Amino acid sequence: MADVFSGRILVNKDGDTVEPEEVLQNKVVGLYFSAGWCSPCRDFTPLLCDFYTELVEETHPPAPFEIVFISSDRSPEEMVDYMHDMHGEWLALPFHDPFKHDLKKRYNITAIPKLVVVKQTGEVITSKGRKQIREQGLSCFQNWLEGADIFQNFSS
Repeated sequence: MADVFSGRILVNKDGDTVEPEEVLQNKVVGLYFSAGWCSPCRDFTPLLCDFYTELVEETHPPAPFEIVFISSDRSPEEMVDYMHDMHGEWLALPFHDPFKHDLKKRYNITAIPKLVVVKQTGEVITSKGRKQIREQGLSCFQNWLEGADIFQNFSS
């Protein structure tokens, strides 16, 4: 997945820039297409936040999982507000990066919210991440891990 964002910059919740190659290496990545103005997004984001917190922040060692938020907000200010109000400690593609349009096209995003779970190569593990989290909770991560060809002992 780091290759998909190669040469790009990602930002964290505090607005600090991070190198995709460092933070996405050997991880299952959830591409979260969402926006603060979208009611279904605001409904799902707290669930995703809990899912992420349990997998990454409350598990030792942390699960090999990262989320990259791809914003459909109307302005950079809306994006920042949404991230501060509702998001977990995950990453985002900067608001003005035109690459978000390529990602929406590549992953056939026609509506939001959408959580597309991908492996290192950018190949899709599932485009139904939102549905799987709602229906299966943390147990869906083990299936994603198996589909990602990342060999690590992890149990939820």
